[in-house]
Amino acid sequence: MKAVRMIAPGQPLELQQIPIPDVSEEDVLVRVRAAGICHSDAHYRAGRSAMGRLPITLGHEVAGEVEWVGPDVANVRAGERVCLHYNVSCGDCYYCKSGNEQFCAKVKMIGHHIDGGYAEYIAVPARNAIPLPEEISFAEGATLMCASATAFHALHKGRVKDGETVAVFGVGGLGLSAIQLAKALGAAEVYAIDIKADKLKLASQYGAIPVDASRLDAAEEVRRLTKGKGVDVALEMIGLEVTMKQTVASLGAMGRAVIVGICQSPLVVDPYRTLIGCEAEIIGANDHLLHELPLLIDMARRKVLDTSQVVSQTIPLDAETIDQRLDDLENFTSDVRAVIVQPD
Repeated sequence: MKAVRMIAPGQPLELQQIPIPDVSEEDVLVRVRAAGICHSDAHYRAGRSAMGRLPITLGHEVAGEVEWVGPDVANVRAGERVCLHYNVSCGDCYYCKSGNEQFCAKVKMIGHHIDGGYAEYIAVPARNAIPLPEEISFAEGATLMCASATAFHALHKGRVKDGETVAVFGVGGLGLSAIQLAKALGAAEVYAIDIKADKLKLASQYGAIPVDASRLDAAEEVRRLTKGKGVDVALEMIGLEVTMKQTVASLGAMGRAVIVGICQSPLVVDPYRTLIGCEAEIIGANDHLLHELPLLIDMARRKVLDTSQVVSQTIPLDAETIDQRLDDLENFTSDVRAVIVQPD
């Protein structure tokens, strides 16, 4: 089968012919129909995060059709449309059984530690295959598995409640989902912070109050718009030192800052004025959880979460084209999300 693979850090990806993966009794073989290109993939290619092995097939946002099921599989059938939870865990340890499988000692992320979806086929444990309704396209289903799912998990970590205010720093694939999901969870007002006018326009279409960070200090503007109170929950979706600081600075009393974006710079805060004096919290949000995905997918099916504008570009399974898209992500392009689509 064809697969676009990372050969070495800092090097272009390569299109290779590799064997179709083996499938065990409890696995499913999925024909990949769509694979999202995530900013994390750009980090992996650049060598900022250790890979499980090299060469490796990237791609952790995956949707497709079940081609074959192992004899012990009961939850999915051949021919079924599915999207894939990207954390492959043991299923038996304390963290797996408590629903926090991202902390499983044996967890492996597809496209990071084991081969992912930039390929024609992928094999995963059957429990990682989540039914994808006909109402959701493969491309949109793929993006649900990272961008939307990570935003959903971050909002849960932030404990968003009815009537609260939320600030979303970064209106990319994650941020656009976070705006809609915050509204669905009962947020009274959502502030969208970005430096791109087209992204802010899109955010406003989903009911967010736009804040143009290219013209003013975003935290100060959020505090002005909230009449000095600050917001209850702020999400950092970009991974920059400046936006991490602004996320924390935008909080009000008992506010919760949820850090999602990957950043190698330290976050420096004034402990008393920033945290202790107002009893604020800084929370890390790591990936998402398997049990969150069926609800998220149902929200997309019911159009509570509109994913129709998340996918801004579809491309073929071609190494040069994928590399160009990863270059665009490194430069913080205005595009929201690109997806590799493989037709019938």
